[in-house]
Amino acid sequence: MIRVSARSTEPDRARASASIFNIYSAIPLLACVYATIVSPLMIVGCSPNDAACLMEPRPENKIFWPLLAAISVVLALRNSSRLTFPPHILCLFAYLAFAGASVLWAFKPELSFVRFAQQAMIVTSIVLPALLSASRDVNLVRGLFLCFALAAILNLVFVFTRPPIDYKFVTWGYPGYFSGKNYLGQFAAVALLLSLHEVLNRGARRVFGIAVTIIATALLVLSNSKTSIGLVVLVPFLAAATLLVRKLTRISPAILVLSIVFCYAVLSTITGFSTNRLSYMLYGDPTFTGRSIIWEFAHYEIARKPFLGWGYQSFWLAGPDAPSIVDAPGWVKDMPNAHNGYLDTMLEMGYVGLLLLVAFIAATLHAIGRMADRNFLRAWLILSLAFFIIVTNGLESLWMRGFEMLWVLFLILAAEAGRYWRPLLSHRAVLRTANRPRPRSFDPSRNGARPLAVLTSVRPRL
Repeated sequence: MIRVSARSTEPDRARASASIFNIYSAIPLLACVYATIVSPLMIVGCSPNDAACLMEPRPENKIFWPLLAAISVVLALRNSSRLTFPPHILCLFAYLAFAGASVLWAFKPELSFVRFAQQAMIVTSIVLPALLSASRDVNLVRGLFLCFALAAILNLVFVFTRPPIDYKFVTWGYPGYFSGKNYLGQFAAVALLLSLHEVLNRGARRVFGIAVTIIATALLVLSNSKTSIGLVVLVPFLAAATLLVRKLTRISPAILVLSIVFCYAVLSTITGFSTNRLSYMLYGDPTFTGRSIIWEFAHYEIARKPFLGWGYQSFWLAGPDAPSIVDAPGWVKDMPNAHNGYLDTMLEMGYVGLLLLVAFIAATLHAIGRMADRNFLRAWLILSLAFFIIVTNGLESLWMRGFEMLWVLFLILAAEAGRYWRPLLSHRAVLRTANRPRPRSFDPSRNGARPLAVLTSVRPRL
């Protein structure tokens, strides 16, 4: 009789004692450290309203990302037999490939190609090694927590040494070492969610998790980012409710989220309840601090090239003759993006690009739902962070925008969910597999041949 342990029925369960670093997991975590700590510190001396300083190309980026991408490709080629691509990662590659194809009709093809090449290196550096590490017992989530914990401690130092932002038409708040208070708010919200998950462990990990929770909460309050404060309270409950509904009904989180968006669109059409009214209820300002003026201009430009767009990263900051400069009214000319990731996707890649983006997001949410079958708490954290990034993109442009902190984080989350995309074997199925007779090393049924074991046991007569 063959005994099957509980661990064999859940081969993909992440153990609490799992290691954090190996050569595969170190690469995406290095990308997270670079986007969250190194890159913001390189421009910490720039004034928050000095766009030229903030947007200036850095030579370090031209070294770091090609080197990381080259290492990732070499590792992927050497371990190609172990590398499999879940459906949501294939959707990501399709989204990325269409961005590359849009170079052919971009307003500035040469600029679009350079920005696409950088994005291809970023995706390669994160996804390929993360998928390789996902096939081993490596705890990427704890590595993310340590990255954000270190950044939280550094930001606490900068809060005490750097004055808050207090400009005209800008809401007061501390930026930490980031270029704006909203960046600090987004960072602190992610750090808080990661630390709450770490508190669920025992011993020293719980104590450190509690300490980071206190620091992250203080940073969130000092940033005065109302959106991040509201979302960090909402998304954990929304994620838990979504996973519980899936457990009871087996409805994919992707279907639930798309149903909510569809119901909101219908309700808004029937009742006239618009985003401007929601903004007035939340902020006392019907324009989302001027964003609705940018969105109106973005809709006008989308209508000019609705299906394929203006080309990847070839609309904003594309030179003095770019449509964002020539056609935009007043201060909108100075904007680096539309402050909405979905509108920017339509601007750059049209409705086709938006469809590919939605497919990637929906497939990732579905993969996170399957993740809950093996590790509910891990899936709750990943889904909470995913919801935070998805909603934040309604007010900030983050989808496939260079190495923005939340975009890098979402790529790591998608790769982490890829570990769990295969269906979980039931106990009965594992028993059938374990008790299945093994193939014999020799076929004794042909021509009256004896089994190999019998042949090898016969000794020649002397």
